[in-house]
Amino acid sequence: MTYRIGSGAGFSGDRVDAAGPVVAEIARHGRGGAILFETIGERTLALGTLARRQDPGAGYEPLLAQFLAPILAPCAEAGIVIVGNFGCANPPAAADLIARLAADAGVAPTIAVVEGDDVVGAIDLAQHEVWEGERALPPVDAAPVSANAYIGARPIADAILAGATIVVTGRVADPALALGPLVAHFGWAWDDLDRIAAGTLVGHLLECGAQVTGGYFADPGVKDVPSPEAIGFPIAEAEADGTFVVTKPSGTGGCVDRRTVTEQLLYEIHDPAAYLTPDVTLDITGVELADDGPDRIAVRGARGHPAPELLKATVGFAGDWLGEAEISYAGPNARARGELAAETLRARLALRGLDLMHRIDLIGVSSAFDSDAGALWQDASWPAAEDVRVRLAVRDGDRPRVAAALQEVTALYCCGPAGGGGVRTRVVPRIETRSALVPRNLAAPRFTIRGA
Repeated sequence: MTYRIGSGAGFSGDRVDAAGPVVAEIARHGRGGAILFETIGERTLALGTLARRQDPGAGYEPLLAQFLAPILAPCAEAGIVIVGNFGCANPPAAADLIARLAADAGVAPTIAVVEGDDVVGAIDLAQHEVWEGERALPPVDAAPVSANAYIGARPIADAILAGATIVVTGRVADPALALGPLVAHFGWAWDDLDRIAAGTLVGHLLECGAQVTGGYFADPGVKDVPSPEAIGFPIAEAEADGTFVVTKPSGTGGCVDRRTVTEQLLYEIHDPAAYLTPDVTLDITGVELADDGPDRIAVRGARGHPAPELLKATVGFAGDWLGEAEISYAGPNARARGELAAETLRARLALRGLDLMHRIDLIGVSSAFDSDAGALWQDASWPAAEDVRVRLAVRDGDRPRVAAALQEVTALYCCGPAGGGGVRTRVVPRIETRSALVPRNLAAPRFTIRGA
């Protein structure tokens, strides 16, 4: 029997109204199914840890209430399981908030909390193999504020089998959010590696939300996507044999075709024959995509190999301070005035002895492709512009020094050049992360039923 599982969010900060049409579409086909929320990134988790240290009741996904409040009652009525890593650095506190939201909605879900990913007291980066993607980075000379191993889907599946209708996790591997409900529903054995691989592939295609339904895919005139303001988030219609169809709610914007699915299929895949997850090594080299009607792509052919012996763990460190300030210049000679502002800022930092690391961009002339030294915007042959925004970015371990540098941008209001306006400044703490490969026994995946 077909099992439908959809995505309600693909990152922290995603659209808060996206889940409603997904829930409605799953419910339209009868009781049962699941919806996942993937809201953790590496730095998201470290920032959540800092928030929890400042307030023991914080550290979970900031948009949690906005994500879940509108769908708690519809999910309860339709028997749709909710699974999310929106617990971030504080899953128990997230579960408490969900319980309050559920009471307000007049429903009484069974909430499970998955923990065991926090390994901050057990990890020493000097003793473990550095993850290959970061071997060129220098070591961090600071104490860790967080350390979390990527755990798998087993505690999610076990929690659902124990009766949980909402499962709150911290750092689990993204595909595990889909694999857990699929294992619980179909009863797949954990050593049935092709089925586990298929469920992992479902999660991989759903994990980034609208990326697979045309969001990140869109490129006007090259890859056109209808109604992006109302883009539908993805739903997988899975079968017991591991085959599935990727689609989206009827009446929503976006698109699902071979191109969108292929792009997401290859997203963050290092080795197509060996995509490593805590549950299985996924091989997508034999995956086949086929049209199955409008906005429907059938997927088959995932193969599984034994899971790796080591788990990836990400360690977060409290870094220095990042400061940004911007000011705009528009109209005739705007570029020259912007360049003068940039030169003035460099001179003022030197005059005040603020020898902190910095860069200046002329947004509208060049920014994303320029160097820290501003080689492109200082090239006289670079195209002129009539609307530029000067951006100063600085970093330093001393917050007052960062604030002093940004104040020089504000001072340009009256200290020239002419016509500057729209100054905005901000100072935020930087979080640095490093990843390592650690023994599985450092993590202790488990679930508890809230209130049990």
